[in-house]
Amino acid sequence: MRGRLFRQLVENNKEPLSIFGTVNAYSSVLAKKNGVKSIYLSGSGVAAASFGLPDLGFTKLEDVVEDARRITSACDLPLLVDVDTGFGSLNSIQKTVKLLEKENVAAIHIEDQVDLKRCGHRPNKKLVSITEMQDRIKAAVDARTEDDFVIMARSDALAVENEGMLLERINSYIEVGADMIFPEALVSLDGYKKIAQESSVPILANITEFGKTPLFSKKELHDAGVSMVLYPLTAFRAMSKAAEKIYKELSSTESQEHMLGEMQTRDELYDYLSYHKYEKEMDDILNKKDE
Repeated sequence: MRGRLFRQLVENNKEPLSIFGTVNAYSSVLAKKNGVKSIYLSGSGVAAASFGLPDLGFTKLEDVVEDARRITSACDLPLLVDVDTGFGSLNSIQKTVKLLEKENVAAIHIEDQVDLKRCGHRPNKKLVSITEMQDRIKAAVDARTEDDFVIMARSDALAVENEGMLLERINSYIEVGADMIFPEALVSLDGYKKIAQESSVPILANITEFGKTPLFSKKELHDAGVSMVLYPLTAFRAMSKAAEKIYKELSSTESQEHMLGEMQTRDELYDYLSYHKYEKEMDDILNKKDE
């Protein structure tokens, strides 16, 4: 069901669908209540926010599934999940799809790096062969039980090989069933245009800060044929910077009173969490017990 909604949002938008990273359940609630239509769970976000580790393959399938479950339980927006290389064998890829489908995830993207993968905007990436990546995609497609569940293929070929190989890889991934494509670390709008001219499926642009890809506008990307714009860790970076500032200042001052204007209030938190509704339900139960 959420996969179908994700597809509709991608197909029906007059501009690219904005997909926002949410590193936990509360972030997803904030996103929905502020007009976001689709959300994202980053592998890097899982590693950093849930484990305090870099994005170098430390986290496991179970870690990603647990964070996804918490998000989809709190928020019904369609969730795209980063499953890296699929966590091992073809059987592991199929297990990944089945588990995330069960948790109401709308879409996944799987990449063509080797299992000891790197962040897409770091050097020294290595790729598997086209055939091996096709096998990954076929395994994922065969494992899904809902046709609307989206299998997106990510390729890091531009940085590792060249533009020609990126196009060859993308077309080969589409041939075996990839529903959408994610060309990573592109450096020009012309790169997206060339892919759009040759591709028959929607394209995602990863507009991550401080990476290889310039911060193109949504209009520029739309004109280049892009269907989705991903902001994977934008909110997390802002949240982390704000928290860092508070920790530094409060460790050397007498009171947080001068910082109150930078904080979400208790009432605002309660409003986002529907606190008073749950509290009333609890009171009703207690009152019935007393009768």
